Amino acid sequence: MKIAFHGAAQTVTGSKHLITLKNGKKILLDCGMFQGMGDETEFLNRDFGFVSSEVDAMILSHAHIDHSGLIPKLVSEGFNGNIYCSPATKELAAILLMDSAEIQESDARFMEKKRVTGLPELLKPLYTIEDAKSTIPLFAPREYGEWFDVIEGVTCMFTDAGHIIGSQCVHLKIKEDGKERKITFSGDLGRYRDIILRSPEVFPQADYIIMESTYGNSLHDNITGTPDQLLDWIQRVCVDRKGKLILPAFSVGRTQEILYFLNQLELENRLPRIPVFVDSPLSIEATDMVKRFPQYFNKRIQNVMKNDDDPFMFPGLTYIKDVRDSKALNFRSGPMVIVSASGMADAGRVKHHIYNTVENSRNAIVLTGYCEPNSLGARLLSGMKEVGIFGTERQVNAEIGQIRSMSAHGDYEDMSQWLACQDPRAVRKLFLVHGEPDVQLDFKNRLLKKGFMDVEIPERHFEIGLD
Repeated sequence: MKIAFHGAAQTVTGSKHLITLKNGKKILLDCGMFQGMGDETEFLNRDFGFVSSEVDAMILSHAHIDHSGLIPKLVSEGFNGNIYCSPATKELAAILLMDSAEIQESDARFMEKKRVTGLPELLKPLYTIEDAKSTIPLFAPREYGEWFDVIEGVTCMFTDAGHIIGSQCVHLKIKEDGKERKITFSGDLGRYRDIILRSPEVFPQADYIIMESTYGNSLHDNITGTPDQLLDWIQRVCVDRKGKLILPAFSVGRTQEILYFLNQLELENRLPRIPVFVDSPLSIEATDMVKRFPQYFNKRIQNVMKNDDDPFMFPGLTYIKDVRDSKALNFRSGPMVIVSASGMADAGRVKHHIYNTVENSRNAIVLTGYCEPNSLGARLLSGMKEVGIFGTERQVNAEIGQIRSMSAHGDYEDMSQWLACQDPRAVRKLFLVHGEPDVQLDFKNRLLKKGFMDVEIPERHFEIGLD
């Protein structure tokens, strides 16, 4: 049996890990899109590093595009096996993949207008809306805690990863040559004191572990202080300066957290009477979908819902769907809060809002999550005095900030707690994926001190045999 790492290898995007059995059968763990990798992004997304039609089954850890975003491309190239995931992941992935397909086709039309001679392949979308539609029937949802057959000789069980709604850790039992090997894939791990979701669950002893390491050398701020941080920004920017507060937020997870915290401030009669806009059709659809799975919420929010049936809604909140209403916000005077995707500020409506607010010192742009180093969000956080947006250099006069307490990824203490149920001496090898190299090296050293004897940091397309 072999495993190859075709994405999220010494980077935090493009998750793809391919297990090949001795009989040639192949199981793909995630099929994510590379994002924010600069000029290399297009090439990385065109080349899987394996033949799509040779994959027999796929297991999806969660719906985020950097884990699911290339599934329609996989299907368009000949994959027709089952895609195993949780019921919530199936629903959310359907929403995100259709949105991604629309973006692919829109980008292709834009590039057609700016055709570059000699590069016709760049004019093709990675996949189409029809490809995304063809993907949905292949999803095969399974509940947490139930073992099921993947292919002959391979069984699987999901445990809650606590990262986003429906996210799961993947646990495989693979029988070959009379031996059984147990492989665990963490997917992306959430936090043990998440404001909405349940904590990551304990899991059976594994022989091999494939583990994310995004925040392998960081500790997050205490999440309980987040409402006060939001209130402070609203007070200083919107109340005192009469400016606009722009909150770039991922459509899934982060947007719902922000709304929950603002609702909490409203219930406590602390939220100023400032209009709040969620300007992202995808965020609106994702929020509606999240509400349909309250069984994945932790006990605290379930208790809140006994007295507040919608913890993501409050007076003064307006959802913006129509693009004309979105553009109108740029010409609307007066203080306001705009929550909009994408979280790294690299695409979507929030990029337009930043373009229109970044030069005014009354305004503020506050990042609410991880920003890949090449993204617009990261460039703003770096302190640059000018940033290029839509081909135009804009002066950075707005206040730039970050709320570090809202990450959906666990920090190194959360990840260490997730591993605490394992006997490190029984883990034959632990692979660190989904992290930047320097962060992974720090986390590797931490794990070695905890007794894990063999920790590997694979490069992209690295393949290794498992004893």
